[in-house]
Amino acid sequence: MSETATAELPRDFDGLRTVILAQRERLPKRIAQIAAYALDNPDEIAFGTAASIAVSAGVQPSTLIRFAQHLGFDGFTSLQGVFRERLRERNSTYEERLNTLRAGEGTSEGNHRILDGFLTASRKSLDVMSRTLDEGALDRAIATLAEAETIYILARRRSYPIASYLAYALGKLGVRNQLVESAAGLDPEIIAFASPKDAAIVISFSPYAPATIEDAGGLAERGVPVVAITDSAFSPLASVAQAWFEVAEADFGGFRTLTATMALAMTLAVGVGEAKRAGRRRRRSRE
Repeated sequence: MSETATAELPRDFDGLRTVILAQRERLPKRIAQIAAYALDNPDEIAFGTAASIAVSAGVQPSTLIRFAQHLGFDGFTSLQGVFRERLRERNSTYEERLNTLRAGEGTSEGNHRILDGFLTASRKSLDVMSRTLDEGALDRAIATLAEAETIYILARRRSYPIASYLAYALGKLGVRNQLVESAAGLDPEIIAFASPKDAAIVISFSPYAPATIEDAGGLAERGVPVVAITDSAFSPLASVAQAWFEVAEADFGGFRTLTATMALAMTLAVGVGEAKRAGRRRRRSRE
């Protein structure tokens, strides 16, 4: 009997996610693989068949049943109901929002609804971060980055705007940093300069940029402290980082915002700047 079977089954996606993350270190390899896929692709779990999900996740269909039973469900169909309920709740909320917009006096159509959708998603993302951010991880990350001689910043694709902002903000705060980007394809040569006296901020969300994951692993192997911003405890960045943050960005129409991620980046930049300044004051007072 699974651990979850002795307790109340999770009846919503947030509860299910909490249960999975609490057990992630003890999950068998194949079950951990489907658990990671489920958290990263909840819509596919809700819509797919056992056969199609198994193919996408790279496991056997029987693994889906074992995954469900491990969590205390009597079968995969029961577990799938939690993911389908998530969609119903999300769609219901969206329809209610659109109905409110349509019914509102003077409400404009089209572009205003798009703006409202992204504002709503942004507020949800910020609310989740406010409730779930690990303050201990935040303190460790800032302390690690503040001790670094140079902070290397790595991100690609959707994550790149966050990296660009971090480089800008840290530069304005007088913190030495290196944004790893090179039109000449010199990223490996730039990263090669990083040493254990430095640190790296690495940002990647599913589907993770392979080059970013490879670079982060290489830095960690060379003893360079890594601070990661990602979207799942099953992210390949979580296993190589000294401190990592799970950011759950809400989406609107399939497009995810970067609101919470940007707020976290601003916090890291200002926190490191303040820590560096406090360190300089302490050194001057000893002189």
